[in-house]
Amino acid sequence: MTTPLFPSAQDAEAAFYDAFARGDLEAMMTVWADDDDIYCVHPQGPRLLGAEQVRESWRQIFASGDRLTFRLASQHYLPGMMMAVHSVHEHITVAGDPRGRHQIIATNVYLRTVRGWRMVAHHASPAPTPGTVTEEPSQAAPLLH
Repeated sequence: MTTPLFPSAQDAEAAFYDAFARGDLEAMMTVWADDDDIYCVHPQGPRLLGAEQVRESWRQIFASGDRLTFRLASQHYLPGMMMAVHSVHEHITVAGDPRGRHQIIATNVYLRTVRGWRMVAHHASPAPTPGTVTEEPSQAAPLLH
C-alpha cells in the first residue's frame, strides 16, 4: 500500500474522517504521524500516547462493526506553516440506528512532515447537551481551567 501524501491539513482531515466512517484501520493510520509523540483522547477516554496505543484504540473501535456517518459543523481552523489546529463539531450517526447521537467537539492537530501533513493529536469530548449551558455564571460549577 502506497502511503498517500496529504498536501494540506484539510486533505489529511478528510482522509481521517473517511477512514473513520469506513472503519479502515490501515487508512486511518496513514493519516497519523508515525511517531511516539502522537496522542489521542476518545470521548470520556484516557489519553493514549504513541503510535502503538493509538493504533490499538482504533482497532478496538473498528472491531465493533458500527459504520458511522460524519457531518462536520462549526469548523474553526488555525492554520500555520508547519502546524494546523482544527476545532470541529462532529455530528455522528450510526448506520441502522434511527436514534441521534450526541454531538462531539474534536480538536485535531496536524503537523507538516516530509510525507505531507499528518495528524499528531485528536482530542474528542461530548458536547454539552443543548440547554445545559444557560445557567447564570454564579450558579454554574466553577471552571477549573
